Amino acid sequence: MTQLQQKKNTLFFVLSGLFLTNALVAEMVGTKIFSLEKTLDFPPAQIPLLGDFVLDFNLTAGVVLWPVVFITSDIINEYFGKAGVRKISLLTAAFISYAFLMIYAATQLTPADFWLSINSTDSAGNPLNIDEAFNRIFLQSLGIIIGSLVAFLVGQLLDAVTFQWIRRLTGSRIIWLRATGSTLVSQLIDSFIVLGIAFYVFGNPRWTFEQVVSVGIINYIYKFAIALIMIPLLYIMHFAIKSYLGDKASEEMADEAAKTELF
Repeated sequence: MTQLQQKKNTLFFVLSGLFLTNALVAEMVGTKIFSLEKTLDFPPAQIPLLGDFVLDFNLTAGVVLWPVVFITSDIINEYFGKAGVRKISLLTAAFISYAFLMIYAATQLTPADFWLSINSTDSAGNPLNIDEAFNRIFLQSLGIIIGSLVAFLVGQLLDAVTFQWIRRLTGSRIIWLRATGSTLVSQLIDSFIVLGIAFYVFGNPRWTFEQVVSVGIINYIYKFAIALIMIPLLYIMHFAIKSYLGDKASEEMADEAAKTELF
């Protein structure tokens, strides 16, 4: 194996590890909903949308990590093509499914008496059932799991196709356009798939169509803004990879990647 091939393999392993780790952790912390406005010390947005809904930027904690997944996916697409994105996306979905199964198994274990007793109160001295708290944090509904996995796979595959389609139109120029454009297209679909499956199809109580659309719009506004903010990081990663592989090798890899098929 040549030194260049070793570098290519190492690059794919590092990017895949970064992609997989951030996607998996994003799913695990996704049960926490935080207020973006309060976190940034801003007043609530109070945006009036469809029907009587007035929404703030209350988001899942997973959105902190998903932008890294999006950029890593675009970098993999740039140098390893649609086939590379498909491979790591399917592998990540399999590992996420496995993680959910193992977490469910852990919640079914009978807690030790001493563990319950030493964790019987919170930091303020209030009564606390640590086993129930553990289960509530880690257990997600079947609808959320299915919606999240379907949205993840559809979003990733759509992102891969859109990325290379824009690249064919613009050539190797305008990196930000194909990366940001593909993310904005894929996340428009992703935002509504996960909400539609999790809360419109499986919700209990079931969300209305207007509520799904309203919350989806709020989520997409956030993702749109983050996609633009992350453009400098995209160029930094491209610069680092070119420095690692060399200009000629990185350009050849990108040209070969553009010729790969999704399936």
